[in-house]
Amino acid sequence: MVGPLTIELTVEEYLSGNRVDTFLGKHLRNYSPWRIQRIVQHGGASVDGREVLNTERLYPGQTLTVRLLEPPDKLIAPQPADLDILYEDPWILVINKPPGVICHPVGDYQTDTLCHYVQDHLDRQSICRGAMRPGIVHRLDRQTSGAIVVTKDHLSHRLVSIEFQSQRVSKAYLSLAEGVIAEDEMMIDYPIGQSSGDSILMSAKADARDAKPSRTRIRVLNRFDNHTFVEAKPLTGRNHQIRVHLAEIGHPVVADEYYLARGGLKPQRPNFPPEFDWGDDIPNSVDKATGLTRHFLHAYRLEFTHPITEEWMQFFAPLTADLNAALHRLSHEKAKHSEVDPVESEH
Repeated sequence: MVGPLTIELTVEEYLSGNRVDTFLGKHLRNYSPWRIQRIVQHGGASVDGREVLNTERLYPGQTLTVRLLEPPDKLIAPQPADLDILYEDPWILVINKPPGVICHPVGDYQTDTLCHYVQDHLDRQSICRGAMRPGIVHRLDRQTSGAIVVTKDHLSHRLVSIEFQSQRVSKAYLSLAEGVIAEDEMMIDYPIGQSSGDSILMSAKADARDAKPSRTRIRVLNRFDNHTFVEAKPLTGRNHQIRVHLAEIGHPVVADEYYLARGGLKPQRPNFPPEFDWGDDIPNSVDKATGLTRHFLHAYRLEFTHPITEEWMQFFAPLTADLNAALHRLSHEKAKHSEVDPVESEH
């Protein structure tokens, strides 16, 4: 008969003075506090061969041995998926997230999230199901594609989270905006808060609730007849920041499902998969110029300090097929009008 899994954990400096159950809760993220306490109460945890109680304090350098007498009880159901992994090591994953996938379970989205897919990936490389739990450090909107980092352990999650909270992470997005932006480079500097006309959406208008300073640097990469292809670098981390800022200056993101120029809001659009092929019969809910059924926003570059090796890491996520097709479609139209070859973007 196979006995319970035994693991050893060394107490880190930042967890000095934590109770045994609190310390284990940080590392065993798929275990509820109640289940961790049960394991310790039944003699499952020890320091230097001495059984410890839940209330005992731990200090740096001590090694806590825990026998997992019971299975984890906060499991995310693993779901197989073909993840586009840009980088992986024992501590982090960097994934090129596809459009249409929400990052973690919330509201009506309780399956088919990035968390479910990564849990399956981690389970296939773990000693037992649920030994590791995906740590979603930052988020991308459901229909935004591109690079996202996921951590595998508590320490990495903590350190990468601090990097994001301290704004020491560099992110750059590719976006297609409506209209022709005249300036080659510009800084959009408008506070963003919750829209007064909607409980979920954001706004840069003067009546936005709980508005916070927000800045986005825009650099033009290519201009078409009625569109502008830009690189957008958010210097702050507000929800929907790039989408709201571009809309506020009169150039909303192409096919944005919510935001109109100068702070207007659209009625809710039908949810079409990004790969949907309408042929020549494009309904009003699909952007006619590009054929897109989701907003053109892609996190193409992500840079941060590795939580363990402290190396500065840089990752690039190639554009998805639907966004590439939209650019080629506009380039073709531009070539027809100017009778020159389509202008290819540097990206």
